[in-house]
Amino acid sequence: QDDGDGPRARSRQEASGRAARARQDDDTPAGRGRTRAEAEGPAGRDRADAGEPGVHGRARQDGPQGTRRAPSQDRDPRDRATAQDRSRDRERERDRDPRGRVPQGRDPQDRGVHDRDPHDRGSQDRAAHGRSPQGRAAQGRMPQDGQERLRGRAPKDGPGGPRGGAPRRGGPSSPFGRGLGALLERAAAGRDGGGRDGGGRGGGRRPPSSRPAKPPLVLRLGSPRRRINVGLIGMTFILSIFAGRLIQMQGLDSKVYEARAADQRLQTQQIPAKRGTITDVNGHPLAVTAEAREIAIDPTVVPVPARPVVAQALAAHLGRTEQEMAAKLAQASTRYQLLARDVDPVVASRLLKAGVPGLTAKKTYRRLYPAGDLAGSLIGFVGDEGKGLGGIEATKNSLLAGRDGEQRAETGRDGQPIPMTSTQRTAPVDGRDVRLTIDRDIQWAAQRALTEQVKEAGASSGTVIVMDVRTAQIIAMANTPELDLNNWSKSPASLYVNRAAADVFEPGSTNKVITAAATLEAGVVSPDTVFQVKDNIKCADRVLRDAHPHPAEAMTFREAMAQSSNVATIMAARKIGSERLYRMLRAFGFGAAPGGGVPGAGAGLLPDYKTWSGSQSCTVAYGQGVSVTALQMASVYQTIANGGVKIDPQIVAGTTDASGRFVPSAPGRKTRVVSERTAKEIGTMLEAAVSAQGTGELAAIPGYRVAGKTGTADRYDQQLGRYDGYTASFAGFSPADAPRLVVLSVLQNPKNGHFGGQIAAPVFKDVMTFAIKSRKIPPTGSTAPAVRTRAGQ
Repeated sequence: QDDGDGPRARSRQEASGRAARARQDDDTPAGRGRTRAEAEGPAGRDRADAGEPGVHGRARQDGPQGTRRAPSQDRDPRDRATAQDRSRDRERERDRDPRGRVPQGRDPQDRGVHDRDPHDRGSQDRAAHGRSPQGRAAQGRMPQDGQERLRGRAPKDGPGGPRGGAPRRGGPSSPFGRGLGALLERAAAGRDGGGRDGGGRGGGRRPPSSRPAKPPLVLRLGSPRRRINVGLIGMTFILSIFAGRLIQMQGLDSKVYEARAADQRLQTQQIPAKRGTITDVNGHPLAVTAEAREIAIDPTVVPVPARPVVAQALAAHLGRTEQEMAAKLAQASTRYQLLARDVDPVVASRLLKAGVPGLTAKKTYRRLYPAGDLAGSLIGFVGDEGKGLGGIEATKNSLLAGRDGEQRAETGRDGQPIPMTSTQRTAPVDGRDVRLTIDRDIQWAAQRALTEQVKEAGASSGTVIVMDVRTAQIIAMANTPELDLNNWSKSPASLYVNRAAADVFEPGSTNKVITAAATLEAGVVSPDTVFQVKDNIKCADRVLRDAHPHPAEAMTFREAMAQSSNVATIMAARKIGSERLYRMLRAFGFGAAPGGGVPGAGAGLLPDYKTWSGSQSCTVAYGQGVSVTALQMASVYQTIANGGVKIDPQIVAGTTDASGRFVPSAPGRKTRVVSERTAKEIGTMLEAAVSAQGTGELAAIPGYRVAGKTGTADRYDQQLGRYDGYTASFAGFSPADAPRLVVLSVLQNPKNGHFGGQIAAPVFKDVMTFAIKSRKIPPTGSTAPAVRTRAGQ
């Protein structure tokens, strides 16, 4: 061994340098094999020829006899270009299997040693001693042949060895040597050398895999001409798509896209019409329209650091909270946020001058109600969209609203009009005014008197109606509690209903005038007819009683009306029967909604007489078992006061036309219900009811003749589904001998008293007194005629 600075070491170093240069010049698999062998000098070539692994510092066999070659016998590395080397390379190439497998009789594990770097002495030593995986594998496969060859001895197993394989030879022309060169070339090319064992039955063990090694991946560049042709075809296809789309847009569908573009540029702005005014009968405004602004903002243009300051400024001017304004400014996903409606133009101008970014103001109108809650539920209100949502505002909405105009102009992306483009403008048509029959002053007096009495009596609600006898025009229609029109959005929905026209109740004794009219008209009784009246009467399976207990007594029909006797009324109704009483109720308007256009007017409830029970045929006579509205009951007394002629109630006195001229409404339909004589007889009976002998004494007005009737009825509660509490009422007219006004007052569920003459009659007196003075109705100066009020007089 010569591991020092001897000739062999220097020869190995020189061979390494020349091998590196040779690898640069010859990078083919064959060249890489030659270069590796030549890098080790003559010894390397000898080992390659012999098919042995090159191991530094070890004795090796040279040729079949295994003689040891001295270092001085190493050939010069430049002999690699000799004809012998080239012949050996050709033999190695011929011996390679086309499928990459090692020829038979050659151990594929032999290539593992030769694949190592010739400059890595440590790896060579490890391979020689079997410390590397390849070395250990090789030792395992060639326990005798390979090891003895490394020790410099010939293999013990000859041609007739234990495995029966062919004898291995290490010469240059032996198959083993040629196979090793092929393996070295494959290893240098990066292939997997673990092919199928070609040693036949007498060779070494098969490698783990029996499949042939995969050929190396070779990047084959296509033909440039083919690539150019494919690219041209693709470009032609894409350009044809663009060309077809261009033809479609510019040629076939040009008109469609032109229209769409025009629609995008053309913006339509609505020009709101001014809503008409609602006034009372004397022209005093009850609902007016004023100019306003609608304030909006674009949150995307408001800088984030400035939003708190902007929110504070907006809240201070618009009367909103800072949190509400900050929440609207935080909506950066939209470019429009409505901040407030119905803003005063002065406030809007002040905000615009403050320089708030993205702030806009649109001209609109707002609805104002100067009288507040005066006739609130009757007038109704207007929603945010400018549409009437209740009362007169809803029923006359088309007349009051008018017709909005519009302006069409072409605008750019920023919303600014494009100069020199067409502009179309349709002028709005303002709404017309509506004049009601309501008298503002009498309405105020009715609401005040009713509110005070409802509070004093502890009632849940109340209603007052004042009606003109000759025209049936409604002068006042009051409810308590009433809707405040300036804060309608904060009021409960129950106040949106005009209870005077919609709520139904059982009228009680005020309904006795219809029974009296039916019996008088039929001629079966007269005002002086005497009845023997007890304080109770049996009707079917029930016993009905008077309001006050009394002994049996003789009583004229007039006195029975004045005392409001239920028993005497039932006795009179039995003389005409249920059918004739039912027809008279229908003639007075029960069971049908009254005409005249009163908002929300109800029809009440009048069952057919054929369905009446045995007791109901008696109770209907004095106002139980039938339901009416306050408007229907006021219409009954208007009919009696008007000489028996019924007129449909009127609430609209007239409207203005396109030129602003007032056009009065057509008079209500007139219907004869009872004769004038019957009406006058009933009038005298009602006048007696307000006298000292009657139940309505608290309704009397000094200096005026008053006719009226009290009413007290059990109240049916729809929420409870049963009778609970009372309904107290009073209806009458004055002057009794020349009637001008009818007043009806109703209190629902009073707690401090429940008789109509006790709590409803005073309201009638207060409202009637104010009304006749406001209308300047003088007293007639006459006195009530002497009439027979008691039997035997």
